[in-house]
Amino acid sequence: RSSDLAAEMQEQECGDATNLTVSFAGELLKMCEDLLRMGLHTSEIVMGYKRAYEFLEKALPTLVTETVKDCRDEKEMIRIVTPVLAAKQFGFESVLAPLVVSACQGTFSSNGRAAVNSDSVRIAKIMGGNVSQSEVIQGMVIMRGTEGSIQHMDAAKISVFACGLEASATEAKGTVLMKNADDLMSYNKSEEKKMDEIIKAIADTGTKVVISGGTVSEMAMHFIERYGMMCVKIVSKWELRRICSATGSTALVRLGPATAEEMGFCDEVNVREIGGRKVVIFAQKDNAKDGCRVATILLRASTESVLNDLERAVDDGVNCIRTCCSNGALVPGAGATEMELSHRIKAFGDTCPGLDQYAIRSFAKALEFVPRTLAENSGQEPTDILAALTAAHANGNASAGVDITGEGNGVRDAGKDIVDLLHTKDSAFRLAVDAAITVLRVDQIIMSKPAGGGKLGI
Repeated sequence: RSSDLAAEMQEQECGDATNLTVSFAGELLKMCEDLLRMGLHTSEIVMGYKRAYEFLEKALPTLVTETVKDCRDEKEMIRIVTPVLAAKQFGFESVLAPLVVSACQGTFSSNGRAAVNSDSVRIAKIMGGNVSQSEVIQGMVIMRGTEGSIQHMDAAKISVFACGLEASATEAKGTVLMKNADDLMSYNKSEEKKMDEIIKAIADTGTKVVISGGTVSEMAMHFIERYGMMCVKIVSKWELRRICSATGSTALVRLGPATAEEMGFCDEVNVREIGGRKVVIFAQKDNAKDGCRVATILLRASTESVLNDLERAVDDGVNCIRTCCSNGALVPGAGATEMELSHRIKAFGDTCPGLDQYAIRSFAKALEFVPRTLAENSGQEPTDILAALTAAHANGNASAGVDITGEGNGVRDAGKDIVDLLHTKDSAFRLAVDAAITVLRVDQIIMSKPAGGGKLGI
């Protein structure tokens, strides 16, 4: 359970490296089994892990190879996000990386520091075609067509209704007695007249696009068409909130004209057919207000499972750029950082007297799971790869990592091609160590007495 909580926290903070968090916490606990068999007490293991982590916390920043200075540089950001995507969808990173960078940079404010809001980059999935047909749409995409015949609007004022566009039902039940056809006609005319007045009042405010969060009646649709407005129906309340954020509008719970403050604006609203499916695109141009810039990555693939995997990879890529905008420090990837830390912590453990040194060495050995896993997943011999990496790092090559292509002896210089974000690594290690130590200290937590004195009168 503690590992799950650590992974959830890592997802909230960085949006990536949740596997690293859970796997490292599990590896630390696995190492405890041998330590306990040797006769070490859990308190001694906890102390050793704490000392090893304190050393790791100081050593990790010294491995920084470079710092990203300009997040608006497209080539630079593609280079950084490519390893993140390759870790999830190897072979598609060259297709997905430019899309992710283009979508994120499309949401940057024109002035000031570059920053990415994860909610501003949406993902739409349409089955059919192949991954190379995926594209970036600068705007928000609604996965359905319009309700009426009007399918394009420029410089559109928008009114959003959280309720349906239909005549409201009476609160109390009643009976209407109609004696002839004239009574029926007059009853319908009164309802039509009322709906006409409401839609006309909405049109008089300058509204060009009406968005409904509920049912649109045939009568309301008739008058919306008469006054030349586009009508879009959005059933999901979450989608309705996002469209309000993207257009700067306020969702109304009453059926009537919106005030100037409640109305939104969009540079272009149009219907487009993609893969045999009609979608509505709300596109904002460069002069849109901050917070109203939205980009959508439209993913195409042959099956639902592939689309879901691509979505997870793109989500990690977006979070990578978000983290890079706040902290652009980079460390070598391909398991090079973990092997270098392992090498340094082993040397540190040799200088420590007492029983703590065994836990410190186990901590260093646990870090080797990253290059070992990379070697296993790429079909290579983990023992040989770890031996080659250990020799490379002992010779001072701090950026030596695993070559998953298997060329040479399976070791390559990560250099500037394969990099990881320092902040993501640091957060993953911190949460993993906290989760492992919490499990080891569970006996002390259960046995601890509540603070405070005894109750009076006892």
